[in-house]
Amino acid sequence: MRKFLVVLDDSRECLNAIRFAALRAAHTGGGVTILSIIPPEEFQHWIGVADLMREEARERIEAHFEVFAKWMRDKHAIQPELVIREGQAVDEILGLIGEDPEIGVLVLGAGSDRSGPGPLVSQLSRNSGSLPVPITIVPGAMDKERMESIA
Repeated sequence: MRKFLVVLDDSRECLNAIRFAALRAAHTGGGVTILSIIPPEEFQHWIGVADLMREEARERIEAHFEVFAKWMRDKHAIQPELVIREGQAVDEILGLIGEDPEIGVLVLGAGSDRSGPGPLVSQLSRNSGSLPVPITIVPGAMDKERMESIA
């Protein structure tokens, strides 16, 4: 089964990427893998504090994921997979793509404000010629109706 990989973070554009991945998966009989990355700089404290912060981050990610997972199950009959990793975002995305041969498309959301499309879109699009899968970039300002007509 071909899977759409999408990154779950706190950005607004992440919502459109998740929505688009779910729609494409539903229309093509695919699956969705949601990757959430905990940056290493969040844990530059004493070991006990770092472990507690790491656990709290995982709980927050799982709660956030469950909202999207319920929507995908109820609306599109898709059971998404959650992967949580710690490290640098681009390295972890490429690592997961390399490890899971079923991942066929990376779906990213582009920011719609003046600061640009976002760091992941910028970094990964620079290296897109050497990536093992295509990237779909979903505009942050795209509305639901337009997205549904395209997906």
